[in-house]
Amino acid sequence: MSRRKGGRKSKYHTHIKPRLAEIEAWARDGLTDEQIAKNLNVGVSTFHKYKNEYIELVESLKKGKEIVDVEVENAMLKRSLGYEYEEVRTLIEEVDGKKKKKVEKVIKHVPADVTAGIFWLRNRKGNAWSNKEEIDVKKSLAEIKKLEAEADKLAKENKVDSPPTINIIPLERRSK
Repeated sequence: MSRRKGGRKSKYHTHIKPRLAEIEAWARDGLTDEQIAKNLNVGVSTFHKYKNEYIELVESLKKGKEIVDVEVENAMLKRSLGYEYEEVRTLIEEVDGKKKKKVEKVIKHVPADVTAGIFWLRNRKGNAWSNKEEIDVKKSLAEIKKLEAEADKLAKENKVDSPPTINIIPLERRSK
């Protein structure tokens, strides 16, 4: 005789599976997993468990998010490079007591956005465009201050007239 497992019955087949297209749309709209779980009336931990168990749920989320990611990527590139667009204006003029509609088309130029370009390059070509050296220098300076404070503390504890000397080699003199 087989025994039935205890616990609550899964909501996946009733609450999730019938709404996969809707879940994809929510992902495309930028909703987080937490927001999607709330919309589906399931707990966040349950939603994550279902993601681990059901590949079709993961695929729906992935498909929805990929579309938006590509659109944002294209918009970021376009903004980084600058672009032109056509602006259409409809003007109403009065000529000889009669109203006439006049359509005016103007080509507008949006210049390249340096910040968008930097963001693009740091994400796409991080090794060449990152601020890693700057970050490393900041970390090193913070570490030096920490070591100097420790040296001062040790000097006071040991009643030494002067703390040990810390030699700092400038970046220009370091070998690469």
